[in-house]
Amino acid sequence: MEEIFLGVDGMTMEDLLAIARYEATVRLTEESEKRILSTRKLIEHWVQEEKIIYGVTTGFGALSDVIISKEDTWQLQKNILMSHAAGVGNPLDKETVRAVMALRIKDLARGHSGIRLETVSHLIKILNRGICPIVPEKGSVGASGDLAPLAHLCLVLIGQGEAFYKDQRISGMEALRKCGMETIQLEAGEGLALVNGTQVMTAIGGLAVYDSLKLAKMSDIAAAMSLEVLMGSRTEFDPRIHRVRPHPGQAAAADNMGRITQNSEIISSHKDCSRVQDAYTLRCSPQVHGASKDAINYALNVVETEMNSSTNNPLFFPESEEFLLGGNFHGQPVALAMDFLCMAVSELANISERRIERLLNPKLSGLPAFLVSDGGLNSGFMITQYTAAALVSENKVLSHPACVDSIPTSANKEDHVSMGTISARKCREVVKNTEKVIAIELLCSAQAMDLFTNIKPGEGTLVAYKAIRDAIPHLDKDRVLSKDIETMMHLMRSGKIIEEVERVVGTLR
Repeated sequence: MEEIFLGVDGMTMEDLLAIARYEATVRLTEESEKRILSTRKLIEHWVQEEKIIYGVTTGFGALSDVIISKEDTWQLQKNILMSHAAGVGNPLDKETVRAVMALRIKDLARGHSGIRLETVSHLIKILNRGICPIVPEKGSVGASGDLAPLAHLCLVLIGQGEAFYKDQRISGMEALRKCGMETIQLEAGEGLALVNGTQVMTAIGGLAVYDSLKLAKMSDIAAAMSLEVLMGSRTEFDPRIHRVRPHPGQAAAADNMGRITQNSEIISSHKDCSRVQDAYTLRCSPQVHGASKDAINYALNVVETEMNSSTNNPLFFPESEEFLLGGNFHGQPVALAMDFLCMAVSELANISERRIERLLNPKLSGLPAFLVSDGGLNSGFMITQYTAAALVSENKVLSHPACVDSIPTSANKEDHVSMGTISARKCREVVKNTEKVIAIELLCSAQAMDLFTNIKPGEGTLVAYKAIRDAIPHLDKDRVLSKDIETMMHLMRSGKIIEEVERVVGTLR
């Protein structure tokens, strides 16, 4: 099993995916351990001096002017986890919770939180041994960190809350017992250090960004296949067009689709036809896909920056023996990026659904109605367009930005919040919906390609078509199509289609 070292910097999206989705284990770097120990030594010195430090020797939020005695310090830390665990809704899925734990450990590993090394090590053991705390998905406003969900995550440390372990939902205490672990007593400042951060929105957003990167490539493949069977032109991929409007995503999409359709006999067969130019859904696909690629890359940069940031308050700097009160827990950077990503991925679905309509409508395609023989008796792919339309419409609702909303909390002390976790959650849903729409387009374009028996498609479209047909047979008469859509989604997630296309045409951008 792969082991990922977490330290001050350097965590990548691939690291996050390895931990969250493929259950890689984690370990702190030696440098990180030293920084954590150094900072903690400073905290303990200040506690003995009875120095007033927010969240360490005081209450929280609007109660920050309440001084806590040394004798009550441990109870304060336990109380913050219990009182802040007020989340509601369905539990976050296992891979998301693993991503949250990994990012929380990564933040603590930077050595600015004041937490003890023993506590971080305990959290690492929970992750590495496969305990998945039950974390309700709703309840964070995305400032002062993801307080409620992170509190639920960390309840297991003190033997409270619930967790999944080996597919069983059990108490946090029982989960620890089954793994041979003891509970831990939190010391000064540790409760706040555990809950004060943006790791829930960043985890959900990170998974959405990663899947969006792959989905953008799949969109180019699907568009190229549709263009071929709709008798489109390769002219729109000419690099001269894109050099005079040099958006990087646009150039990348055009280059991808140009290489995918290279040496297409289907396209060559109609080069002298009477059509002057293609519909926008074909001709403008590089511009639309490209704008989404640029937005996805922006979100990637924001998320990877946040993954390697310190988001606690206060922040401790052992080198200068100082602590600073600030607002790095505010999720606005992630919130804006996730709302932007929502719109970008929604647009991939919007244009895909319009290509699906062109494939199924005989007046637009010149192909059999709904791509099936014996129409009337058979409805073919008719209702898949309904499904795509429903998903696209839902995406439009979900694309309303969450970050422009704010409701004051904590007796108006926290009077502007990001709603970034809502932005990330709805973005993740948009990605899932768009994946289904692209799956439907691939099903329809492969079905249409079955009609071109005597001439070959482009080099990339041919291998994509073969990968689809290896998993899903031609539709000669009506069958339950939800199963085909599910199979196509599994095929997309496996990466096989992209791998086959890249083997032939080179790495897609």
